Amino acid sequence: MYWFKPCFKIIALGCGIFVLCGWYACKPEIKETGATLAYFDLKDYFRADSARLTRLNQPVIKTVSHNGDTETKKVHIANWGQELNLFKESDINKPAWKASYTIQKAGDSLVYTAKYPELKTRRISIHKDIADKVTSIYIYNKSENILYSTSEKLTYIPGAYYLIEKDQHVKVIGENDYKIKGVF
Repeated sequence: MYWFKPCFKIIALGCGIFVLCGWYACKPEIKETGATLAYFDLKDYFRADSARLTRLNQPVIKTVSHNGDTETKKVHIANWGQELNLFKESDINKPAWKASYTIQKAGDSLVYTAKYPELKTRRISIHKDIADKVTSIYIYNKSENILYSTSEKLTYIPGAYYLIEKDQHVKVIGENDYKIKGVF
């Protein structure tokens, strides 16, 4: 049993390191508190609108298309947060991106354009009415590397519809295009 004591020490040390690494990985996400956001807050907007749509619980006429095959159904969306997740993921308010977008204001529109081609969210266009209420949001995302390229066109017209158009090109698999439209 003399071999048991050294092995036990190694196993205990390994478990201790594993627990410490796991504990460190579980630290909460650090958020900027009290800081003003550089750009329109898409995450907050779609979080609030998802809650509003959940309360309304209206049926939606949803059309899904994949490479030309289309199916339309009248459905109740149970999780609007998940349904509109691509819109929320396009939020550009990250501390590292504070100066990464140009801002153009013209009348009722606000347009953010990426200064660098490596940024996934390339363009966001937000239109508001006189009462400063959002009337439409258009988002263009693009990412590419040596294996694939993906582009997304996201359109959200509150109270009318949302549209997600996604084109993918994967070197080995080929082309795919998806379209999801939900009409309120």
